Amino acid sequence: MYPIDDTDPQLLLATLIASKRRPAQLVEIVAAAELLGCPVVSEGRWADSLRRLSAHSLILRDELGGLMLSAEGQELVVKLPKRVEPAEHLFLVRERLKAFEPAAPAPAIVVPEEDFRAAVMAHGLLSRQGGDNLFMPKPKVQEEPAPRRGGFRRSGGGRR
Repeated sequence: MYPIDDTDPQLLLATLIASKRRPAQLVEIVAAAELLGCPVVSEGRWADSLRRLSAHSLILRDELGGLMLSAEGQELVVKLPKRVEPAEHLFLVRERLKAFEPAAPAPAIVVPEEDFRAAVMAHGLLSRQGGDNLFMPKPKVQEEPAPRRGGFRRSGGGRR
């Protein structure tokens, strides 16, 4: 697939995370992108990326407006190593996108920049409310080591 923008693998991975159980709305994709460490800063680039990936039939829209990965899109992101940083995942998906050849062009999903901007604002409002965000990693609890127990002393003297 040519050309590839930096937001293409970010959008693929964010859509994968957000649409695990059901097709995802834009707000959920924005939250997943923030979890990956690549927040949406340029709504126009993300809208272009969505249009480009849907034209190559990697992202589909259901009848209710939710977004999800197609079978070809899921093949690009399966079997990624589990214990690497998100930047490594993005690099691997980008390399797979370079080698991807679409079978036939599909109708593109056109989402205006204003919709992405509204999704970013809605996500910002939800994150400021302090409610449960299922996409945010849980902080690890620092466990203190158990206190060392002293040696046992015999009452009555030293060695026998």
